[in-house]
Amino acid sequence: MFSLITSEGKTTWLRELAGAVADLGVFAPLAVALVVGNGMSATAALLPAGLLYLLVAQVYRLPVGVQPLKALAAVAIANGLPPETIGAAALCMGLLFTLLGVSGLLDKLAKVFPQSLVRGVQAAVGVLLIRSACMLVWLPPQPFRQYSITMDWSIALAVGVLVLAIRLRRINVTLILVAVGLLVAISRFDGEMTWGPSGMVGPSLDPAIWWTALVALVLPQAPLTLANACIAPVDAAKHYFGDQAERVKPGKLAITLGLANLLAGAISGLPVCHGSGGMTAHVAFGAQTWRAPCLMGLAMVFVALVAGQGLGPVFAAFPVEILAGLLAAAGVLHFTLLAALKGWPDKVVAITVGIVGGATLNLLWGLLAGALLLILMWTWKRSLTNAQEKGSGPGR
Repeated sequence: MFSLITSEGKTTWLRELAGAVADLGVFAPLAVALVVGNGMSATAALLPAGLLYLLVAQVYRLPVGVQPLKALAAVAIANGLPPETIGAAALCMGLLFTLLGVSGLLDKLAKVFPQSLVRGVQAAVGVLLIRSACMLVWLPPQPFRQYSITMDWSIALAVGVLVLAIRLRRINVTLILVAVGLLVAISRFDGEMTWGPSGMVGPSLDPAIWWTALVALVLPQAPLTLANACIAPVDAAKHYFGDQAERVKPGKLAITLGLANLLAGAISGLPVCHGSGGMTAHVAFGAQTWRAPCLMGLAMVFVALVAGQGLGPVFAAFPVEILAGLLAAAGVLHFTLLAALKGWPDKVVAITVGIVGGATLNLLWGLLAGALLLILMWTWKRSLTNAQEKGSGPGR
């Protein structure tokens, strides 16, 4: 029976709800910018993510994250690409990752992917999350700027949210912060609310749109999704849940995010993935079971279908300082995954991936730097072994 109190512990559903909303700092700014700035349907932006959350609850039974394809969304926002181009990219990503998952190729690749590189990707994601939080305060997307306050106050509030989110994460503080943000957004919004789903458009048949989608959006995003949305979440799930994470596999993650992107492409909506940072955010603030993704999925689907037409202006009225604080908190907590690495060589590799990936704003460069360092370490170790074998040979 649905209850705030269950046999698994006090206020289970309340904790799960707090964990469910903990990743809004990643999703909301990109969704708002695409809806208001790129003309994307609000319903099309929310519906794929909401349905994927519901699929996560059923398939994985754990708070696996659902996030926008961040690199893809950032390029689309920066270049003002229309929803049809974004939808074409979503279809390409959906087809690619569904095939990778069904074929079993991704599961084979994950078995030879070093854990130090995986944890390095997660560290780089932490850096990028913190950077994104800073940019939200320093240079917020255009839709947020009409509600801007002085920079000093904005920074102070964001830091305050960060501290509260980390220090009080066990008492459902994210739920309180999001509730406060919603109240502020409602008080700021002085227009007339329009109800019902917003209009959506289907895929384009224009070859130029598909070429732009492939070159500008899919090629830069695909390697990042492979590492951060298919391989890294498996490692994070094992770290947080142990044997309970048996259902979370790279190939299965590729299939579920692939199916969601096929839907997103069909309605020219927001492409999504299973970013490992999402799991960290959900778990850090209370989520432990299928309840968190179920609650988030139901809320997104409801809002998409009931209030999609009037959602853009309300989104833009949400305090950017709360979003930035939650985003930074998820980034800081992401670094704790490095503590599980044993031995300085693995930690050096992981930190290298994190620094390079964060500094270049590109996880692919971080992965390449980490892989090069691994090869150099292996070569050095092999040369030492050979030298020792020669030194202990016959006649010595």
